[in-house]
Amino acid sequence: MKVLDSLVTHAASISALRRDIHAHPELSFQELRTSDLVAQKLTEWGIPIHRGLGQTGVVGILKNGNSPRAIGLRADMDALPMQEFNQFAHTSQHPGKMHACGHDGHVAMLLAAAQHLAQHRHFDGTVYFIFQPAEEGGGGAREMIQDGLFTQFPMQAVFGMHNWPGLALGQFALSAGPVMASSNEFKITIHGKGSHAALPHNGVDPVPVACQMVQAFQTIISRNKKPVDAGVISVTMIHTGEATNVVPDHCEMQGTVRTFSLDVLDLIEQRMREVAQHTCAAFGATCTFEFERNYPPTINHAAESDLARQVMADIVGPSNVQLQEPTMGAEDFSYMLQAVPGAYCFIGNGDGTHREMGHGEGPCTLHNPNYDFNDHLIPLGGTYWVRLVERFLS
Repeated sequence: MKVLDSLVTHAASISALRRDIHAHPELSFQELRTSDLVAQKLTEWGIPIHRGLGQTGVVGILKNGNSPRAIGLRADMDALPMQEFNQFAHTSQHPGKMHACGHDGHVAMLLAAAQHLAQHRHFDGTVYFIFQPAEEGGGGAREMIQDGLFTQFPMQAVFGMHNWPGLALGQFALSAGPVMASSNEFKITIHGKGSHAALPHNGVDPVPVACQMVQAFQTIISRNKKPVDAGVISVTMIHTGEATNVVPDHCEMQGTVRTFSLDVLDLIEQRMREVAQHTCAAFGATCTFEFERNYPPTINHAAESDLARQVMADIVGPSNVQLQEPTMGAEDFSYMLQAVPGAYCFIGNGDGTHREMGHGEGPCTLHNPNYDFNDHLIPLGGTYWVRLVERFLS
């Protein structure tokens, strides 16, 4: 690996920052301490900052030379509302909050790159260091854009990176096209007619309607959309009833839909609505159908993906740049890629053996209470950011 010497030199101090952030996790739009720390470090390194986009977002602005071209590098800052099981020195000090997705490490890698670029300005143009709040369901990227991210700081490309457990340390994964799915939620309330359980003919039971509906939804996946188009419908909650001898008068179903394209999403939403309404009608019931679109699919642009892959190959060798297998997980960096060309990659977090004594007994996977970011990634991830800037703004 061709890791920059200066990033290795400063690795311990940046790792200490990462662990400090890990020990003080903050949830979406509450990243006050984290954004203060980021702003303090950028200012200390002579990088002008802008605060307040997306409430707690921070943008560092580093200019050099005369080129009008600009590149954006994004790291998310928020933690998850879950209890950490680890007991090492930097475990969460806030019960019910944990950096279980590695956003503390994403901040650290971008800070490492910012520190190096502030001292070694081998580029011509502007770098925007985007520290974003509320990726975990809050749509912080969307909020920053609505607050003027790309109008106040126009850029030709924007890039994001996420650590990936199971991918070996020293490896990257990147592909053009869809790499993460859209995230959408539905809520269907079936309205029947309650009755005594011994006299079901006096009512309209919503429970068999719900059962029929769950099965019918899967035919949308298997029979309505093209087999080559990916899509998942998951009914994850069914709530109904209060007593064993009472047929309930309503039943509530909730779940998620995930796709890699908006066309498939349009189809699934339309067919789910039709299936729900007509299934209810067949049983003499009615329903209310709610469908909320959250994050759109994350779709990498071809030219920017190719450039990023070349940069990675120069650092770790072509054999260590894997094809990015699309995942049905969602990511709000998708909003940025809808507005500006760019690419979103994975960097290997290893298999969990990096964790120190005192970690939980479970696996080191994302959104797991035993997870911890691999600090060995900081110089490598920082090097990727630096070389990407130098190549893009050459």
